[in-house]
Amino acid sequence: MATFLYRLGRLAFRRRRLVAVLWVAVLAAVGFAAVRAPEAPDTSSTMPGIESQRAFDLLGERFPGSAADGANARIVFVAPEGEKVTAGPNRAAIERLVGEAADGAQVASAVSPFAAKGVSADGTTAYANITFKVTAHDLTDAAKQHLEKAIDRARGSGLTVETGGTALATQPAAGGSAEAVGIAIAALVLLLTFGSLAAAGLPLLTALIGVGIGMASILALAKALGLSSTTGTLATMLGLAVGIDYAMFVVSRYREERARGHAPQEAAALAAGTAGSAVVFAGLTVVIALAGLSVVGIPMLTKMGLAAAGAVVVAVLIALTLVPALLGCWPNAVLSRRARRSGRVEEAGENNGGSRWARFVLRRPLAVLLLGVVGLGALALPVRDLQLGMPGDEVKPTSTTERRAYDDLAQGFGPGFNGPLTIVVDGTGATDVKGAVTTITRRIKDTEGVVSVSAARFDAAGDTAVFSAVPATGPSDERTKELVHAIRGERAAVEAGTGATFLVTGTTAVNIDVAQKVQDALVPYLLVVVGLAVVLLLLVFRSVLVPLKAALGFLLSVLASLGAVVLVFQQGHGADLLGVESTGPVMSLMPIFLVGIVFGLAMDYEVFLVSRMREAYVHGSGPGQAVVSGFRYSARVVAAAALIMMAVFSGFIGAGESMIKMIGFGLASAVLFDAFVVRMAIVPAVLALLGRSAWWLPRWLDRALPSVDVEGEALGRTVPAPAGDSAPEPARL
Repeated sequence: MATFLYRLGRLAFRRRRLVAVLWVAVLAAVGFAAVRAPEAPDTSSTMPGIESQRAFDLLGERFPGSAADGANARIVFVAPEGEKVTAGPNRAAIERLVGEAADGAQVASAVSPFAAKGVSADGTTAYANITFKVTAHDLTDAAKQHLEKAIDRARGSGLTVETGGTALATQPAAGGSAEAVGIAIAALVLLLTFGSLAAAGLPLLTALIGVGIGMASILALAKALGLSSTTGTLATMLGLAVGIDYAMFVVSRYREERARGHAPQEAAALAAGTAGSAVVFAGLTVVIALAGLSVVGIPMLTKMGLAAAGAVVVAVLIALTLVPALLGCWPNAVLSRRARRSGRVEEAGENNGGSRWARFVLRRPLAVLLLGVVGLGALALPVRDLQLGMPGDEVKPTSTTERRAYDDLAQGFGPGFNGPLTIVVDGTGATDVKGAVTTITRRIKDTEGVVSVSAARFDAAGDTAVFSAVPATGPSDERTKELVHAIRGERAAVEAGTGATFLVTGTTAVNIDVAQKVQDALVPYLLVVVGLAVVLLLLVFRSVLVPLKAALGFLLSVLASLGAVVLVFQQGHGADLLGVESTGPVMSLMPIFLVGIVFGLAMDYEVFLVSRMREAYVHGSGPGQAVVSGFRYSARVVAAAALIMMAVFSGFIGAGESMIKMIGFGLASAVLFDAFVVRMAIVPAVLALLGRSAWWLPRWLDRALPSVDVEGEALGRTVPAPAGDSAPEPARL
């Protein structure tokens, strides 16, 4: 491996113009394809294998043209203090709005609250449902503006008018300024790390090229592969982060080799052969983690994972080819200012910050290990109370009309009104369909926790009916989850007595089912991803204990970060500091996101840090000195990489949406715990306690495993030692 990458880096350095032109051509080609490609489809989030999805499919089959996935708007009216919505002027304003909305383009129906019994018992609140023929993605601006103008006119009458639903929902912005802030902080960290504008700019440039290629490829293939515009969000975030990191590791190793006296071409080749080997295996662990998302069985998550894995592959290829090529164009620009001025490249000092920290840990390994494990373990304790769900309008800021509409409906009609359950009755096996529907309706109405049920609506064939049931508790309440399970638990008895069966769906039921599906898939996903990564690290480090230690440390950091998420977003501790206005269940996909993304990044730090220790050990250093050597060369760069990751993720904490805040906070805290507690403290402490046993590998297993030579042992035998200190050469193209 090291020899092949050494030759590849040498070739890229020598053919730098050709390599640079080829990458620019690839960027231009995929960019042109993206511009010419048709618009990405709005892929609805189908969730195969869950009851609520089967119910939706049955609705689509038995009620064709019902536009079950069409956009909707729920207009909520609140009368002024001391008045009722049924009063003459208020009623007239509501009827006028409904009439104007019905005349809008793409509208399927507009139902007045007075015709649909949509007035609260105290007469202070009412709602009107507007449904559309198309999805929210396909709504035209003219259709939205027509409805918005009608709402504004109703507000002018003195009524409080708020809007929920999907038609006019504000879309959360996860990029833009957040990414810009992350890039700016990354540039500052790189500048402080390398002390050179060129050395800081090169990783940023190559990362942006990689992200451009990745995103353009996603857009170009969107129609063919059924990718949505949101699929690229994860690819952009990870492509940018790992692209910067991988290029930074190669540039850092190039500077080390120059300091040892190697000529620029030889230094670039050695950087590709050593740091490049670590990049390949670190990238493979990330790809394994992302591709493993397919184990969960959610198509949207599978596509997001595969798209992000593709972006990581592009980042690896760029680090191995374009970075050495650009080093060939400007061989001295990435050196520090002192090196360029003095003509002498200095090697990392024996007593820099990384080596001093390593010696501190080596003197107190047990204390450092216990402190790290106990600290992260304490943070992980709240995971015992983890509740998964899909937070809705109730966690949006009160500045949004969706949140205010949610609160008004909860106050006027009860908390469960915002999350009604949809019951689909399949009477094809019943002799008396209407009687069976009546029995099922009555039985569900009598279930404890159900406030009311609507009248059943039959399909054209008369063998299928649908009605709604309003729970007494809110959509994210744990008691609502118990109610759904209780209703489904009655199905067997109902089917035996009537011959008909029923399915429970609706947004609330979908969220409950997805949370359960993710929870059931988490352990298999962990086994697949961690198992494959342990095998990969076994090849890299030729050790049994080092991969196991890496996996256990990762699990500890993920549990700690998930516990921190529970503390803030579910239990509310410190929520005000992050601008979280309402707490609730943790997003269903959060554990999967943490495991998938952070595992890949954690293994990045493990490979880059421990591979330098392994390299020193293979070349004759003792176990303790190998740890010091690894920290001497890698600690600063790994710390910078982690800070860059944290900067990118932390930018999303300032977003207005609670779910985006949650993702940013969870990922940033996971990187903090894993990089600075696990990799920088627990790992060297464990290696110090294990001594030579850390690198133990049974002889039979050593013979069975293929040799990948990540540490570049073969290069030490084939590459000549530098003749002396290498003064910076003139820049050339």
